[in-house]
Amino acid sequence: MVGIRPLGTPGGAAPGGGRPLIITEDPLLLDDLLRLCAAAGAEPHVHHAVPEQSGGGSGGGGGRGESGSGTGPEAGGGVGWESAPLVLVGDDAARRVRGAPRRAGVLLVGRDLDDPLVWQRAVEIGAEEVLRLPDAESRLVDRIADVVEGAGKPALAVGVIGGSGGAGASTLACALALRAARAGERTILIDGDPLGGGMDVLLGGESAEGLRWPDFAGSRGRVGAGALEESLPELHALRVLSWDRGDRVVVPPAAMRSVLAAARRRGGVVVVDLPRRVDEAVAEALAQLDLVLMVVPGELRAVAAAGRVAAGVRMVARDVRVVVRGRCPGGLDAEAVAGLLGVPLAGEVPVEVGLPGRVAEGEPPGGQGRGALARFCDGFWRRALGPAQGVAA
Repeated sequence: MVGIRPLGTPGGAAPGGGRPLIITEDPLLLDDLLRLCAAAGAEPHVHHAVPEQSGGGSGGGGGRGESGSGTGPEAGGGVGWESAPLVLVGDDAARRVRGAPRRAGVLLVGRDLDDPLVWQRAVEIGAEEVLRLPDAESRLVDRIADVVEGAGKPALAVGVIGGSGGAGASTLACALALRAARAGERTILIDGDPLGGGMDVLLGGESAEGLRWPDFAGSRGRVGAGALEESLPELHALRVLSWDRGDRVVVPPAAMRSVLAAARRRGGVVVVDLPRRVDEAVAEALAQLDLVLMVVPGELRAVAAAGRVAAGVRMVARDVRVVVRGRCPGGLDAEAVAGLLGVPLAGEVPVEVGLPGRVAEGEPPGGQGRGALARFCDGFWRRALGPAQGVAA
């Protein structure tokens, strides 16, 4: 699996309790910043100057009426310049923080779109970005929400798609998610195929409580990562976003983009089961995936069909690899199949005798650790997640 990035330990909660520090005396700008913090679910500390540099007064609080000057990093229960996870410096306060120690996570925020000196002030205080409201409101909400959620390294996102009908892509996606969860990874399985019958059914959880795709159809912009995870059914130690038994068969592209971005934000593993037809929503998913596994049965006709699927997927996905299921007759081995498709080989999954019967009886794919499917998935994750990540047998 050369080229798959190793996945480190997901980042923990941000320092400073996830509460940003606002430094401004501009009442209109402060109103805007407090509104945007509320939209991101943050309770900021508010100061008129760098807390460690100002003298006297009470500590920073969570609203305009609690603003103060403070005397140190923990004055009045607040945070200081160096301990806050994010510092929002109003353009009016740039001169007052000019002598503060340089640090990451400083944003200069203003409302004057025509000020030619704003970039000079940003350099003087070591700001990472200059954000001008109202144009940059969405960007600022994202930065604040990352602090609240303790955003770390994004999840390794793997899509699974069938090269032909009946290829077994859903089975492989389910098994990959199950084996990752049993290895201790935070795992979310997303059912991107509205006509696939439901991944929750494959896991035996069609009656489990939790939200399904129709509940997220109207999602736009940023979806909270924690709220998404907690709202989904939990099956076999993983979270599943699947379909209900209604008649909705379309995921709006904006909803797919928002939901998948939220699923990735807390690290771990995200597995997406994809339909063979690449519409706008599938294209949104493919653009966010680190790797796409295309499952191709060991049959000549299936290989021919997979060529068309591969052509469509490779127009959007950054990394596509083939998984050959079973052996082709007539001397065509897995390497030859990959060569015909012009796609790197991810591996070969032997046909597992008795698997359909066990699934029908309620055992999820990959449930038997010694089966061929589970062994393939465990080997895949060992290579994809890096040697430091153990995979249970």
